[in-house]
Amino acid sequence: MFVDDKKKSQETPRSESASPSLRKELFVISDDFFDPKFDFDFTNMSKPNDACMRGDEPYTRPYGWMRFALKVRDKYPDGNAWLGTDGWRSRSALGEWPVSYHGTDLHGAAGIIQSQYMPGDRQAYGRGIYSSPDINVAYMFAKIKNFISQKNGNTYKVIMQNRINPQIREIKTKDIWLVPIPEGTSVEEEKNIVESSIRPYGLLLKKM
Repeated sequence: MFVDDKKKSQETPRSESASPSLRKELFVISDDFFDPKFDFDFTNMSKPNDACMRGDEPYTRPYGWMRFALKVRDKYPDGNAWLGTDGWRSRSALGEWPVSYHGTDLHGAAGIIQSQYMPGDRQAYGRGIYSSPDINVAYMFAKIKNFISQKNGNTYKVIMQNRINPQIREIKTKDIWLVPIPEGTSVEEEKNIVESSIRPYGLLLKKM
């Protein structure tokens, strides 16, 4: 599921010291939501000169970040095609969704992981869930307030890595994607829209 980011000639396996120990230190979230065997450490990696595609759209891997994999395989009733196939790929798999990023904070990440995305306060292009194909844009919305580790004193930023349904997503600008959720949508219908539109599959962490 995540081994697509492990091109042997350019990338190394995840750092054992940076994975479950750091996650458990920083996140009061049950282990049931994570899939540590698919964690990947991009923190000391540089961008190679190769093109990567997901959902027939360019995918910029999160270089400089530590990714904690979420347990999403077999989670949704329509199967796993939205995740694509295993192995590093420059081409997309049939039925695969593009990748997007959503900047948040520790509290927001916990809510998304344990429940789902909820429409936020920023509604520049209408009510719904906002994300971006550009991790640098998501970075601008990632808050560091109140996310200082009491154990190690470090400050972190948090970004959610998602797959987004291209048939439902609206492209507002080249860097801003929206899953629209109109005012007055019932709680049940909102849940259905979100689950069929944008699915987080990784939590990204970066030390400031």
